Amino acid sequence: MRIRLQRDIDRLKKRIIELGTLVEERYTMAVKAIECRDIELARKVILGDIDIDQMEVDLEEECLKILALHQPVADQLRYIVAVLKMNNDLERIGDLAVNIAQRLEFSTASKDMPIPFDYFTMCQKVEEMLRNALDSLVNMDLDLAYQVCAADDEVDFMKHVMQSQFVQKVRERTEDLEQLINLFLISRNLERIGDHATNIAEDVIYMITGQIHRHRGDEFAAAASGAEAIRQDGP
Repeated sequence: MRIRLQRDIDRLKKRIIELGTLVEERYTMAVKAIECRDIELARKVILGDIDIDQMEVDLEEECLKILALHQPVADQLRYIVAVLKMNNDLERIGDLAVNIAQRLEFSTASKDMPIPFDYFTMCQKVEEMLRNALDSLVNMDLDLAYQVCAADDEVDFMKHVMQSQFVQKVRERTEDLEQLINLFLISRNLERIGDHATNIAEDVIYMITGQIHRHRGDEFAAAASGAEAIRQDGP
């Protein structure tokens, strides 16, 4: 029975990683669509959301099936509970990627307007957070998970800077109000993706340590700084 349970958990890990890979790909496509003003690419992201939704449902059913059949305990139970939570976060990231793509559809009338915010630095930072969160899951890397959590404050700060810039631009260019609103909504979606990537990293920490680390931003920053210092000093 224990051997079969471990086999089911291994299959579960493969499926959550497949979902994570697909979600990361859709996020990258959405950002590229905004950057290149590619409406067709944006529509692919929107239409492809059904695939992520179906994978999320299938994965949840698989987790519930394992819980019912095997009644796992200890670290195996922690793993399944964490996968259930990650599954929801990944589906939400997929939805937010769709929201970003839809902003392009809504703003095609102003497609020649230059983007006045430093979007793509924020996009890259969020992409790095998502990639590192998934890598921390694949490799059960505690240090990398702490780094993701520490990076969330940086993304939040970027969003607040854009909010100030948005207010200023609205005062200067009232004729571009609709486009500016769309751009600001993209920054909010990016921040939320960073939050969900942080949730995934927190669940990895829970998997490894058995401790719940939500709402401990200072501890994450200290842990990430310590890990970075160790890497710089070398063995």
